[in-house]
Amino acid sequence: MKKVWIISGLVLASLAVGTLIVMGHDLLSPHDATQVNTKAAGLPWQVESLPGGASKVMGLTLAPAGATHVASTLADAQQQWGQAMQIAIIAAPGEDGLLEAFVDPASAGFITGKAVLTAQLASAEIRAMRERAIKSEFMESTTRKYTLAPADLQTALKAPITALSFIPQANLDADTVVARFGTPAERVRSNGHLEHFLYPAKGLDLALDSEGKELLQYVAPAAFDQLRQPLVKPPQQAAASGLTSASQP
Repeated sequence: MKKVWIISGLVLASLAVGTLIVMGHDLLSPHDATQVNTKAAGLPWQVESLPGGASKVMGLTLAPAGATHVASTLADAQQQWGQAMQIAIIAAPGEDGLLEAFVDPASAGFITGKAVLTAQLASAEIRAMRERAIKSEFMESTTRKYTLAPADLQTALKAPITALSFIPQANLDADTVVARFGTPAERVRSNGHLEHFLYPAKGLDLALDSEGKELLQYVAPAAFDQLRQPLVKPPQQAAASGLTSASQP
């Protein structure tokens, strides 16, 4: 998973879990203001920059490495989204895995979709939790999902959130993205149908897919290179760092 843990975890989880509550494209479109509550909070494009390179998005604080003491925890996310949140360790072969929480449905203001939260936990603790897991199952290909033991679940809830990924139910287009999120600092096309709109100040990589669902990936702005670097590496370097076609959205 390495630098593409957010992408792979979200795609695998979204393939594994049920359907969404339907919210139409008109709620994201800037052209129909009559349907939009201008006082709504926690919307995907409302990102607040915080001191130290942190940010607040969808009511949760994301902080860079070394400042995770200020980050929201999985317990904070559970308080916000309730029991719809599922926590597990997601691991590819040969890797310790990542502590992730999947939320379906997840509400971001009046926008509904799916969310995946990645939380920080020491590798040794993740390996121990895998050994104590009450169940493990394949998600996609050889990637496995480990269901935590009740005692480990309590520990996981205290873990700081380092990344948030969101798949909105509404379909987006380039005009809507720019109208809602602003002009991106950079646009990177990774193939014929997938283009990344990069917002370093927001810590956001918005992947616009003309043949599938859009993917919004948030990290603390100070950690934005974790999202950008795999996109701009030559193909051979991307492969060496673990970025493969199977792990892209």
